[in-house]
Amino acid sequence: MNQKRVYLAVDLGAGSGRVLAGEFDGERIELHELNRFENTPLELPSGWHWNITSLYQSILEGLKLAYKKYGDAAVSVGVDTWGVDYALLDKGGAMLGLPFQYRDSRTEGMMDLAYSKVGKEEIYKKTGIQFMFFNSIFQLLSEVESKSGALGEAQDMLFIPDLLTYWLSGEKSQERSFVSTTQLYNPVTKDWDFDLIEQLGIPKHLFGKISDPGTILGTLRKAVCEATGFKDLKVVTVAGHDTASAVAAVPSEAATPAYLSSGTWSLMGLELPEPIISDQSFDDAFTNEIGIGGKVRFLKNICGLWLIQESRRYWQSQGEDYSFAHLAAIGVEAEPFRSFIDPDDERFAQAGKMPEKVCDYCRETGQDVPRNPGEVIRCITEGLAMRYAQVWKKLIKYADSPPEVLHIVGGGCQNELLNQFTANALGVTVKAGPVEATGLGNIIAQMMADGTISTLAEGRAIVAASFPVTEYTPVGDEVWQQASEKFSMITNRP
Repeated sequence: MNQKRVYLAVDLGAGSGRVLAGEFDGERIELHELNRFENTPLELPSGWHWNITSLYQSILEGLKLAYKKYGDAAVSVGVDTWGVDYALLDKGGAMLGLPFQYRDSRTEGMMDLAYSKVGKEEIYKKTGIQFMFFNSIFQLLSEVESKSGALGEAQDMLFIPDLLTYWLSGEKSQERSFVSTTQLYNPVTKDWDFDLIEQLGIPKHLFGKISDPGTILGTLRKAVCEATGFKDLKVVTVAGHDTASAVAAVPSEAATPAYLSSGTWSLMGLELPEPIISDQSFDDAFTNEIGIGGKVRFLKNICGLWLIQESRRYWQSQGEDYSFAHLAAIGVEAEPFRSFIDPDDERFAQAGKMPEKVCDYCRETGQDVPRNPGEVIRCITEGLAMRYAQVWKKLIKYADSPPEVLHIVGGGCQNELLNQFTANALGVTVKAGPVEATGLGNIIAQMMADGTISTLAEGRAIVAASFPVTEYTPVGDEVWQQASEKFSMITNRP
């Protein structure tokens, strides 16, 4: 291939967004960041919302930079974002208010209400999804119960990546990997579970035909072309849920790759050919989400680097602007195994005063209370690694043979301290990288749509050839095993 083909990936996380360009020369991908921008939710009288129009403007600025750099060499663009959130549109395609942010309090009480209507086990049997208070099912139920005017007027529902591709192309879609996170999709029938939707009183007309990653929606709208310079850039549905895109770029040749997508959230799982929905998986609270090529992401959500991000924000508000590198350095210096937190304790799910919450948890569980930022970071990091180990012990029972390697991908794989602690706690080799796995998985779907590659395995081989990984070997097995037993006693988790 003489001329490089360029694919543009819009990758939006819960804290920041970026527009990336992947240059493919026939053997390797070279990744370039065109622009990066903050994703800061807004607290309005109606609750917490995403500033989606600001994000869209930043995307247009990224596409404008892409055209300036690459011109017609750019083949297509795809969008992936965080999960579960959506926008409601009227019959003319106008957005009915800013999309709610998933941590908004409107879902309080909705889980119990859903269980009273359908039953918790029945919902899991239908959807195979782990119960999280912010899942789309509970957000939509809150709109039903509040008799939301927007819900009554809505003609369409578009999930966040679908909304952005609609604004880019003018074509509406509901992409499968994202749909599978809603807890309203049946991974066995591979369609919306309309019985469940009807039982909850959610308008059925909002749920349309589901599109797969790699579907070409069309080209940029005329107004977008005028704003960016492009003439016929294709818009492609990728794995719209960012974890699905990240897992697509796991550089593994294993038949059943084990992965940890590490960012604001940590998602640990296996890639399987079929869903596992059983009494045991219900008790273990594992989820079944869909990836590229119909692969099943059998995983568990774990509170991730959100704990460190929120701690840093708190210290910034107090006049201490610590970098993440500095926090990692003082965490290394702090005394080990002094105190632990359970990262999945519900108090840590909400924003604000995270170091104080960490100290309160330690005080309430009879442990030494962290005295400085270094001890807080050490407490959080060891707690995450210990929680990973608990999930790992349950996860590997679902594999035909225990995985020998855990692949950590995403921005969190830059946290060397957490990577090493994870290897120590699990007792297996950890391979960290690539950092921009989500953007790369986005690009792999576009390459498949373009016919440049035919399979996911080809895409993963290209990623493996293009980006190095860092290997972490477990050390201190006996010490970590003793600490793990203490952690289990404190957190009261098996």
